[in-house]
Amino acid sequence: MLTMFLQAQPQGSSSMMLIMMGVMFVGFYFLMIRPQMKKQKQEKNFQETLKVGTRVVLTSGLHGRIAQVQDDGFVIETLSGKLKFEKAAVSREFTEARFGDKSKTADKQTEKKEIETEKK
Repeated sequence: MLTMFLQAQPQGSSSMMLIMMGVMFVGFYFLMIRPQMKKQKQEKNFQETLKVGTRVVLTSGLHGRIAQVQDDGFVIETLSGKLKFEKAAVSREFTEARFGDKSKTADKQTEKKEIETEKK
């Protein structure tokens, strides 16, 4: 008798199955794909808006200050010297967690120094 239930064809459930698959796809999009795309966009915007003098943390854990901004990367000044890194190596999450608003304050101080030197 059990084999009869297992062999029975479901009736009218193919349209319900397609609807459920569609709902699952939409759910995956809004719960997984869209937030990841938003995070990537924020990371790219963060990397593009970095200026000279901003303190950053790289994905490798290296802490430093941006000495030069180039087309393909940054020159980071550390205690041991200057090193060149790709833009993708700068981590928004690590930088904000480590420095928070301090990195923005450092930007303002750098801008003030630049303005003072330009006036002279």
